[in-house]
Amino acid sequence: MSEHPVPSSLPCAGGQLSQGLKGRQITMISIGGVIGAGLFVGSSTAIAAAGPAVLISFLAAAALVVLCMQMLGEMAVANPDTGSFSTYADRALGRWAGFSIGWLYWWFYVLVIPIEAIVAGEVLGGMLAIPGWVVAFAVIVVLAGTNLLSVRNYGEFEYWFALLKVVAIVGFIVLGVAAIFGWLPGSGVSGISNLWTNGGFMPNGAVAVVAGLLTAMFSFQGSEIVTIAAAESEEPKKNIKKAIRAVVWRLGLFYLGSIFIVVSLVPWNADGLASGSYQAVLERMNIPGATGIMDVVVLVAVCSCLNSAIYTASRMAFSLATRRDAPSALAVTSKGGVPRNAVLASTTIGMVAVLANYLLPQIFNYLLASSGAIALMMYMVIALTQYATRRKTRHEDHTPEVKMWAFPFLTVATIAFIAGVLLLMAILPGHRLELWLSLGLAAVVVALGVRLQRKDGAHRPPTGDAVSAVSHRAASPTPEPRA
Repeated sequence: MSEHPVPSSLPCAGGQLSQGLKGRQITMISIGGVIGAGLFVGSSTAIAAAGPAVLISFLAAAALVVLCMQMLGEMAVANPDTGSFSTYADRALGRWAGFSIGWLYWWFYVLVIPIEAIVAGEVLGGMLAIPGWVVAFAVIVVLAGTNLLSVRNYGEFEYWFALLKVVAIVGFIVLGVAAIFGWLPGSGVSGISNLWTNGGFMPNGAVAVVAGLLTAMFSFQGSEIVTIAAAESEEPKKNIKKAIRAVVWRLGLFYLGSIFIVVSLVPWNADGLASGSYQAVLERMNIPGATGIMDVVVLVAVCSCLNSAIYTASRMAFSLATRRDAPSALAVTSKGGVPRNAVLASTTIGMVAVLANYLLPQIFNYLLASSGAIALMMYMVIALTQYATRRKTRHEDHTPEVKMWAFPFLTVATIAFIAGVLLLMAILPGHRLELWLSLGLAAVVVALGVRLQRKDGAHRPPTGDAVSAVSHRAASPTPEPRA
């Protein structure tokens, strides 16, 4: 393996990421990032909990994501960096913050690898009549291999994965609209009466809507990946701005549009929803081969999420290493600009988790629960970081290219809303374990970050990874002092 260290002008040992992602790939990564198997299958859980009022749950969750992405976009356009919000938190809140949210985020995506691989094993293993664990490991190996070769391979795979998901959703919405208006010959459903029959629009009350909100919120995880990937493109600022502008219509069309179709055409308490919301609708439309179609769509979705999980976990590990918050070996890149050690380390731990699922399922369940609230922690850190960053720069004569709306009011409201959701997780029985295990893990990581900051915070390099240092600003002959 040909490797090269970072130039001597950079403040730490490591390597330089490539700029191999193209604009079209970044666009599809930004679209595909919010479309996972949770939309095609997992949304049925939220629908069963809240009924048709799940639309309110998804609308509230989408509003939160839009606000957080606008805040993240303000910081990312000003300084594209593959460490994204972890690097920005480091600069605005302190080393302990960047260290903590970076490692928690890495842990979240390391656990996404086995989750998606196991689902792929069940789907493809069922098709081919071979053990699911064999398929799970094979899918991880293949996608890890493509990530190891070059970032362009990751981008190309994700481009086609995302395109297939978009085609599936658009096709589903077109069929759904046709069925609602009675334009679909042979369809067994029509109209939107299911929105208010079977107990009304909110059959299980407001508390159930809140429970649906939690499911919806976790379904949206992945929007932020574009700010990580854009740092490896030729025009990061342009690509980030484009993705931020499009986040509203993406969430509105893909999630709210498709969920509206589901709750309009299928009773919220129908038995068929248990097998997946999309599949239930297609079966009621009398679409031939609905089960096979959804198996293929779900397989594409989970492979896409697994592909992105390997990429995202490795880039966050790389960023942490360039800031000396992770082993320096994770900052070494190949000749093609790929952090191969970071890819291998993240993938290996993901494969161990897959093994744990089959040998020690109870432990695996606890591992998954430990990441249950990390998405909310990430959104909270983004909001706090943007608030602190804007306050620090309020006297500077500079207007951000992307600006958070109605600052500081919407930023503060977002922080309060996330705090409220975390409180609800402590109240709702089904989410308590996730919250306490996630908070326990976070407490340990924060303690490590504080200790590290106190120990050698004054002797570490400026924040920002090699891709930011090399590609987006002139390398200084001597290290700059840390602010």
